Amino acid sequence: MDTEATSAQASRSGIVRRLQTSRLTTPRRLIRLRKPSLTGAQFAVLAGGLLVNVGSFSVHPYMAVLLRDRMGLPMEQVGIVLGLATLVQFAGAPATAAVAERLGLQRSLFCALILYSLGGVSFLASATHPMLTVAGLLLISGGGSLYSPAYRSYLVQGVSSDHRSRLVSAGNAASNLGIAFGPVVGALLIQRPEEMFAVVTMVYLSLAVGHVFLRREPAVEDAPVVEPFRRMLHGLAVLPFVVTALSLYVHMQFYQYLSSYAQGRVSTLTFGVAMMGYSLSLALLQPLVAKRVEHITYRAAMLIGFGCLAAGMVAFSGGTGFTIVAGVAAISVGNAVLFLKNDLEALARSKRSAIVVFGQQRLAVGVGACLSGVVGGTLYGLFERGGHLPWFWLAVAAQCVLIPLIVLATRKGS
Repeated sequence: MDTEATSAQASRSGIVRRLQTSRLTTPRRLIRLRKPSLTGAQFAVLAGGLLVNVGSFSVHPYMAVLLRDRMGLPMEQVGIVLGLATLVQFAGAPATAAVAERLGLQRSLFCALILYSLGGVSFLASATHPMLTVAGLLLISGGGSLYSPAYRSYLVQGVSSDHRSRLVSAGNAASNLGIAFGPVVGALLIQRPEEMFAVVTMVYLSLAVGHVFLRREPAVEDAPVVEPFRRMLHGLAVLPFVVTALSLYVHMQFYQYLSSYAQGRVSTLTFGVAMMGYSLSLALLQPLVAKRVEHITYRAAMLIGFGCLAAGMVAFSGGTGFTIVAGVAAISVGNAVLFLKNDLEALARSKRSAIVVFGQQRLAVGVGACLSGVVGGTLYGLFERGGHLPWFWLAVAAQCVLIPLIVLATRKGS
């Protein structure tokens, strides 16, 4: 009996110890699970990315009007100035990324914001010296060329590949929110340009001061070798570069020409709400689908993305408020998948540092936008002169179907 009692007591003592241990360890496990998904520095950079785009896109949509009214430039010269600014912003990205690779990400973000601030000051001074409007535009474009790769690279610096999709999508979401709200701010202030420029300049200056206190980016073990400037395109992930350029080529058909097509077909309010809805949808969708996009194949992402773009373009050909809104919704889904997967594939396929990869991807965006302006503009003009403008969207939809098939067939044969 004594032996049985002792055994029972030991068993009860073991159960008590296990219960006590579980009560002690469970909260610790929960604390680890509840660890914030973003560091304070990453959250600050995301907030900065949102506000930078609010400032930039409160000015950019109205820049053609400002150049024409303030400087008296004909629209042909306005187009040249805007084209030059785009060239600085996108074509210069590999070079600015190489500079940032040497300078460091935190310092690069700060320097970019100084360029933004100088651009804002130039806009303010252009009330008496109109040529400073051009200088301001070029300074802001140069700031964007340096800021964008450093911003995205800061978010993924030192994190494992498992977390990249979440952070890249968060960075894109913050940028898209800024793109959505910027034109609204600009619309409220466009009748008083000096006030608009003052607000934008204060935003840039405040962010520059805040970035002085931003934590330096973490060091990375086994960091890629810093290549000479002449090799800034070395290690280019060719397939993501090509698909990014083609994605932007198709995207810019929608972004550049839908406003002209919608005139007289839908109200200005409907179009404005649809375009704001596009940016907001992109901001919400990408974080939601980030993990799924990370794990699907590049082939599947291309077929889904370009398939949604094709459906959207077909919907535009209907020419009603409902079909245009439906088309914008379909395109937001397609771009949410394509834009994110392109960046993730570029990071995975390249052995260069993240900032160089993002700089190369930025160049691909510029190539696609330029191609859209040349090819898309010509095609749009042909259909408009022929009186068959809805067919323009069907022609773009056909390209959306053919592009992934040709790319995949070419890739398979290579």
